[in-house]
Amino acid sequence: MRSINEIPIHVLSPDQMLTGQAEAVLSEIADLLARLLETGEEGSIDLRSLPLSPADRDWLDGKLGRGEVEIALEAGGRSTLYETAYAGVWKVTHRDTEERVVSEFIEVSHVPAIVKPAGADIENAHERLQSDLKQITQEGNER
Repeated sequence: MRSINEIPIHVLSPDQMLTGQAEAVLSEIADLLARLLETGEEGSIDLRSLPLSPADRDWLDGKLGRGEVEIALEAGGRSTLYETAYAGVWKVTHRDTEERVVSEFIEVSHVPAIVKPAGADIENAHERLQSDLKQITQEGNER
């Protein structure tokens, strides 16, 4: 029989411990994905507002995996968006100009909100394209 002193003990720091929060987040993502399918309603989870340990974050990232689509934006800092291995589930991270993470979300949507152009931008693009087409037509007629 082994002595109690022979039993190996491994002490984990709080950063290395899973809290159970990541599993709850994964369940919420499944609910949001069901809602997207059933009603078209999009949703998001603010990961920075949750008491996730670094181990929780790593566990969640490992469970979600990475899909084929990745987007990088530069607008007042770098934003990275990637679709996870689950279509419609996006990991969105915004950084400031010093590369510090300022927000981190899971978005459940067809396309992340930051990528969708505003209606006014689309209207402006249409007007510019119409103007460019008129100019091309005029140039073609002058030849």
